[in-house]
Amino acid sequence: MARKKREPGEPIIIKKYANRRLYNTETSGYVTLDHLAAMIKEGRDFVVLDAKTGEDLTRSVLTQIIFEKETKERNMLPLSFLRQLIAFYGDGLQTMVPGYLQSAMEVLTRNQDELRSALDRSEDTGNFVPLFEEIARQNLALFEQSMQLFAMGRRPDVKPAPATEKTEGGAEGGKAREIDALKAQLAALKDKVDALAR
Repeated sequence: MARKKREPGEPIIIKKYANRRLYNTETSGYVTLDHLAAMIKEGRDFVVLDAKTGEDLTRSVLTQIIFEKETKERNMLPLSFLRQLIAFYGDGLQTMVPGYLQSAMEVLTRNQDELRSALDRSEDTGNFVPLFEEIARQNLALFEQSMQLFAMGRRPDVKPAPATEKTEGGAEGGKAREIDALKAQLAALKDKVDALAR
């Protein structure tokens, strides 16, 4: 029986066998976690499936790659971050964390080329400390705002209604103004990053 050809845009299928070996169906060869990490850096999408049951094991394999990188290479995840992340498991805010982390990583990914370029051009990387502190402050403010909206029963990804004359002085109007102020601050921060990249 001929193997089905992978369509463009479809993820590569990696099969995981009981002996913990990983098989790349595209190249018809066994791969390691390092190979998968290299594929991610190249922007190649894949899913890991149990060879026998077909169960999706992608999340556990990606977590395993992070574990390997954290133990064998330079640590990237601060201990305080790991502790905070663990503390959110089982917490009512657990459902908000993935979206927040995804948004933060998307911002970093969008600006990574500009940040790398600016870092390469600058001999004094201390100039970037205030920039990263400001990004951290903005992220914290965004997260706190998301928690407030979540506590009010709103979904964090839904924009609140603009303030009306009735709510202008009330709590709702204040929150809308805070969100507008955060948006303006984020735009100003993006302009700073863009200016550094030039």
